[in-house]
Amino acid sequence: MYYKFSGFAQRLIGATAAAAYTPQGLKPLVPTKPPDPIFGTSKSAPGLPGTDPFLGTNKVPDLQKIFQRSDGLPVHLKRGYPDRMLYRTTMALTIGGTLYCLVALYIASQPKNQK
Repeated sequence: MYYKFSGFAQRLIGATAAAAYTPQGLKPLVPTKPPDPIFGTSKSAPGLPGTDPFLGTNKVPDLQKIFQRSDGLPVHLKRGYPDRMLYRTTMALTIGGTLYCLVALYIASQPKNQK
């Protein structure tokens, strides 16, 4: 005799061989045809132009010139004003968060007044 776990009764119950060997909630899947690969074909997708105009120009050589320039600045400040603003904002938020945590710890460490 075969047994399987009953989710309703929360115990083992008698079952057929097929039901005992098939986990609850899982049934054998019918094999499906896999979709055609998108990048495996040499023809372009319908609705897209033959060339890739959305790729634009390669900016890597220009950025390499900027970041490899020896002007004494750290890498995270090489691109000028936007980098300085992001750096200063990050430092202000870090210091502000640290102060907020210290104040919260100080308030939490004080006993409540019971009247």
